[in-house]
Amino acid sequence: MDDCLFCKIVAGKIPCDLVGESESFLAFNDIDPQAPTHILVIPKEHVRSLADSESSEMLGGLMSFTRDIASEHGLVEGGYRTVINTNGDGGQMVFHIHVHVLGGRQMKWPPG
Repeated sequence: MDDCLFCKIVAGKIPCDLVGESESFLAFNDIDPQAPTHILVIPKEHVRSLADSESSEMLGGLMSFTRDIASEHGLVEGGYRTVINTNGDGGQMVFHIHVHVLGGRQMKWPPG
């Protein structure tokens, strides 16, 4: 989509601090980190939100790639949190499905 921030990142029109890439997914550091490690993982294909996803294959791939990124960044032993905000009330601000990977500190509950 022409007006989607993450689609512009995928297209190379907006730079990002890339930390991982596959044929179908990108991972980059969040510009407003909420933890010592805060990575965003996105599909290269535009999907507006989790509620709009129709592909279990894409969702499975997204979560597998997310797991691999967390492992590559040393988050497995201490643990990490994954978050997918969905639509406005869920806190989604960029309407392109993405997973937040947060780690490097103790997470609190409830999250907000």
